[in-house]
Amino acid sequence: MPHFDAPLEELGLLAQTAGYAVADRVTCKRRAPDPALFVGSGKADEIKLLAQSTGASEVLFDQSLSPAQQRNLERHLGMPVNDRTLLILEIFAQRARSHEGKLQVELARLQYLSTRLVRRWSHLERQSGGIGMRGGPGETQIELDRRMIGDSIKRTKERLEKVKKQRATQRRQRERRDTFSISLVGYTNAGKSSLFNGLVKARAYAADQLFATLDTTTRQLYLGEAGRSVSLSDTVGFIRDLPHGLVDAFAATLQEAADADLLLHIVDASNPSHLEQIASVMGVLKDIGADQVPQILVFNKLDAMDEAHLPHVLSDQMELDGQPMSRIYVSAKTGEGLPALRARLAAQVTNLNGGQGPMTPGAFPEIESPVS
Repeated sequence: MPHFDAPLEELGLLAQTAGYAVADRVTCKRRAPDPALFVGSGKADEIKLLAQSTGASEVLFDQSLSPAQQRNLERHLGMPVNDRTLLILEIFAQRARSHEGKLQVELARLQYLSTRLVRRWSHLERQSGGIGMRGGPGETQIELDRRMIGDSIKRTKERLEKVKKQRATQRRQRERRDTFSISLVGYTNAGKSSLFNGLVKARAYAADQLFATLDTTTRQLYLGEAGRSVSLSDTVGFIRDLPHGLVDAFAATLQEAADADLLLHIVDASNPSHLEQIASVMGVLKDIGADQVPQILVFNKLDAMDEAHLPHVLSDQMELDGQPMSRIYVSAKTGEGLPALRARLAAQVTNLNGGQGPMTPGAFPEIESPVS
């Protein structure tokens, strides 16, 4: 598999965010995953010896494991084995603060665990004595577990459906007030919350870590050049190979992006893998039906860029999937480029007020391209 270093570096950051200490790293190159152990018996033996020598208590894989592979690996290694999907779910469970966020995380976790029925969910049991808790004649423990989780998934979905209706009501109210809505999207740790704070003078939590913010925060941003306020929303960060369960479970939150009039796609300009990160975000936007919403690429962390790659100008265009996309360089940390970004947003709002509708992604004039 190409580009081992970047994914493993990201897995290490995910592990640290979840509270783990990284003991060591191992890579494996195969034509196809081993059906039983994913990595093959020889590599599994190597991992076992390395874990014993470093004192590791758990093994994390940077790929999604099937339930059978996870079970076989745990038996072979003699210790807990988890994959990238569960690691992300653990982080989301730790960070969710709002009622909706907690419901979404719980749904994703239940859907993931429903395929791994190894009697790990005693916390899902309701008070003893309820009808059907002991199972009917001949009902096995795994069938009881499956029914318990199925009931929990159904209840969580019903509660989330109520939240979606509330959000839909709020969106209709904003539409009646003719509110221009802007959503910040981008790869996790690209600096969305820092930029959000810089634009609206808010105090949303921001930190140099993955998934620092999970719950959507919305504030009013006054644009003097346009003579009006707009609604600005900070959304959850995206990541490569985002578990499909999370995409589905977070549909209500990500709907903010799909319903926005404009997306500010925040990019970590200092990250060598920023093009791959852009592609990952675009993939998720397509999954939630937000790929047709006009975008402005905001290349953040200008202050952290290598001097050899600093742009000649702070505003230009770049081609993305064969289409020209407006791009602007900023630094949420120093404030450089933020006035120009506000002016760009004002131009977008003014264009809409003029009856021309939202501007297309490449509607801004091209300026001299920066150094690539």
